[in-house]
Amino acid sequence: MNREQLIAQIKKKQSFLCVGLDTDIKKIPTHLLELEDPIFEFNKQIIDATKDLCVAYKPNIAFYESMGVSGWNSLQKTLDYIPENIFTIADAKRGDIGNTSSMYARAFFENMNFDSVTVAPYMGADSVTPFLEFKDKWAIVLALTSNKGGLDFQKIKGGNGKPLFKQVLETSKNWGTDANMMYVVGATREEQLSDIRTIIPNHFLLVPGVGAQGGNLQDVAKYGMNADCGLLVNSSRGIIYAGNDTDFAEKAKIEAQKLQQEMAVILAKSGI
Repeated sequence: MNREQLIAQIKKKQSFLCVGLDTDIKKIPTHLLELEDPIFEFNKQIIDATKDLCVAYKPNIAFYESMGVSGWNSLQKTLDYIPENIFTIADAKRGDIGNTSSMYARAFFENMNFDSVTVAPYMGADSVTPFLEFKDKWAIVLALTSNKGGLDFQKIKGGNGKPLFKQVLETSKNWGTDANMMYVVGATREEQLSDIRTIIPNHFLLVPGVGAQGGNLQDVAKYGMNADCGLLVNSSRGIIYAGNDTDFAEKAKIEAQKLQQEMAVILAKSGI
């Protein structure tokens, strides 16, 4: 999916919601465990309930890898089930030397046909640029994350007085364009969004942490939105685990709808 198509979906659905499919076999409703592929069945019902309310799905690859071959099969079936007009993110946080990154890119873009992959930039340009060689595919680069440990390195100041995450943004933005690169910025770091927008005004930001992690949607939009919206705000646990019975998908829809309705108001006020 290219940038124009993504923006068109945001405007059409009046939503910039990304639903995180962090599907844990130990947390899904127990009645699904009787089925041949409970992970896929859970995802299928979540997708059916939320596909009109969101513009992206983000499977967390670790949850599927942890189950071995069956997990990969569930992931592929899930990806195949997601409608073509919805942006897909492989939340894999890959990042390695060039030839290895090329293999990761082939795995997620050619073999599985995801639209994007999250990438760790710690090893520099050659760990990210292989993901930028595919038409209408995206690298989503980790910049400033919500987790407590993110502060161990991301805000350390270098010799020029700039924190590491700003140096990552300033350097990496030259590796690609706003048509094939996005950045991860945690929703609980909203106080930094204005600074980030001065460095990358036009790039899309993937913003996890709204909902269960305590991020505030209004603040994220206030400081992070640009003229094209420029945001994909992710909610995972707050939506997919809203219920734990046979009506879990209905409960998920209710939570997704709350966020979509709030997003529609924000977009309308911004003239998008």
